[in-house]
Amino acid sequence: MNKEILILCTTAASIGFIHTIFGPDHYLPFIVMSKARKWPVSKTAVITFLCGIGHILSSVVLGFIGIAFGVALMKLEALEAFRGNLAAWAFIGFGFAYFVWGLHRAIRNKPHVHLHDHKESRHHHEHAHHGEHSHVHGLENKNITPWILFTIFVLGPCEPLIPILMYPAAKNSISGLILVTAAFGTVTILTMLSVVMVSSWGISFIPLRKMERYAHALAGGTICLSGLAIQFLGL
Repeated sequence: MNKEILILCTTAASIGFIHTIFGPDHYLPFIVMSKARKWPVSKTAVITFLCGIGHILSSVVLGFIGIAFGVALMKLEALEAFRGNLAAWAFIGFGFAYFVWGLHRAIRNKPHVHLHDHKESRHHHEHAHHGEHSHVHGLENKNITPWILFTIFVLGPCEPLIPILMYPAAKNSISGLILVTAAFGTVTILTMLSVVMVSSWGISFIPLRKMERYAHALAGGTICLSGLAIQFLGL
């Protein structure tokens, strides 16, 4: 490994960390969906990892194709920007739809009192229907949500990867290109996992009993806001 590749690897690791930390879309969806869906730690970690892999590989594949066929950097950047817009609007759309569904579910699940009269006594108990008739086909399916997140993350580009890291590394050697890409990908995924796991662990200690029925609505709203932040604030 020569000095130039070493510098690029260090830069790749730093950019991967900063890019992930300052991009709430890299971890907020997993944190809020894990809480709302009551995913176990192992499932949250696996979904986060797979989405991270899809997120990085989509840009890596595009970068390798561009380098192999000599595609102009400006064209790849334009394509990445287009993919970024798609991902942002997908986050906004999915988050808003999930928010509406979650709010509808919460309203239908509002606890209410049932009175029971007997010959010698009267008693009551609080009762909720737990969304017996409040589901929306698709969103109620617990297996489809991870796939929606995975698809959105595959659409989303790693903006700094191709222009700042892959193209300069490719001018040196193929092995250097692989090392730099691996450094960026590894740090990005580890940062995603670390933030998601630590945040999910911390949230588990916060009592949310009164707000629990709004968990899905809050999750959808958070994802929608993340998409809006990407689209209009450039996060």
